[in-house]
Amino acid sequence: MKKRILALGFLTFSTFFTLVSCTNNDDFGTEINQNNTLTISFKGDNIKTYKLLEIEAVELNTGAKTIQTAQDVNAYSLSLPTGSYKITVNGTVITLADEEVIIGGTTSVDITKTTENISIPLSIKQFSEDFIIEEVFYSQILTPEDKKYNTSKYFKITNNTDKVLYADKLIIGQSAFISNDDDKIPTPYHPDQAFAVKAVMVLPGSGTDYPVQPGDFIVVADNAIDHRVNASTAFDLSKADFEFPSTNPKLASVDNPAVPNANVIFTTATYNLLIMHSAGVESYVIGRFPENENSQTFLEKYKYNYQYLDQAGNIKKVSVYEIPNTWILDGLNNGAKGSFYQLILGSSIDTGWTGIGSGYNSLDRMGKSVRRKILGQTENGKNIYKDTNNSTVDFERDSEPSLKNGIVH
Repeated sequence: MKKRILALGFLTFSTFFTLVSCTNNDDFGTEINQNNTLTISFKGDNIKTYKLLEIEAVELNTGAKTIQTAQDVNAYSLSLPTGSYKITVNGTVITLADEEVIIGGTTSVDITKTTENISIPLSIKQFSEDFIIEEVFYSQILTPEDKKYNTSKYFKITNNTDKVLYADKLIIGQSAFISNDDDKIPTPYHPDQAFAVKAVMVLPGSGTDYPVQPGDFIVVADNAIDHRVNASTAFDLSKADFEFPSTNPKLASVDNPAVPNANVIFTTATYNLLIMHSAGVESYVIGRFPENENSQTFLEKYKYNYQYLDQAGNIKKVSVYEIPNTWILDGLNNGAKGSFYQLILGSSIDTGWTGIGSGYNSLDRMGKSVRRKILGQTENGKNIYKDTNNSTVDFERDSEPSLKNGIVH
């Protein structure tokens, strides 16, 4: 889940090539080596330092290859004979936000005269390996009448790679434990092996039904309708890719027949629901079934039974499920300021946490989401997101929801 493209700037190169001239005293041409210089500069938005760049020049007719490196400079000269070249640049740069990112670029040039000017757009090449959680909106919305609107929640899941991915059978898991609970000590407990869940949703599909292009995203909404009809400050989620199933008559949720329902294969909630905690004290994961595993085998093989002492000193026994960490593609720990006590996910999944508002159930959390930080953009203008497996540095707290004005790809 780690690897990431910034439209950076341009390179120019300096070159030598051989000219042949004739004189009055010679019957044959005399070779003269002439230094041919091209002004070179590296330019790009949000770049502080070009840390280390490898420059490869391949002459297309002969296959002759020249490789040189440039370090901590924003100008460079390269010496080459006359010819037709493919120029490739790969390396690392430091952004203005002090992020070290991998970049690369390529172009072709014919060296035929004493001065040549070329430019190579460099792009981030630091991609993830699969889907990531780009954003989660789990808070409530305050209506103009100062009432709490408790729906229009969503997961925004993004293809942070350079290849087409398929959302078919993607798993969404909700933690069985919460980060503000400091007195429930479960036995056994092994977060570095598996993620205990109180609800699991699985997206539909047979394998290739739901392609997601590089840099694009899917939205899994709690109710895929235009919520502005109910509250003008809510969101239009009618174009979501998937929605939670609507099975509780008390919630008066309207099923959108144009949007496929996710399948809740397990939940501790009534009416087979996944209900997101609006204070933001849960953790979430996305994952995939490995070969020879599916929803049925998960329910057969991955039960998690634990016990703990309640405040009265009584032993309480609980039975839920757990997702092996090896199935997890990405995870997100959330917590409330002033009452955060524990990381729920194992350290291989997430070593930090993020959240909304100034405290548990604080009013300033209303209408806020957590959104992943942007490293830069691909060559086609798609965002590349930071993914270090540390939500403290990967996510922006108290963000404006990206779907505030509807779903736009």
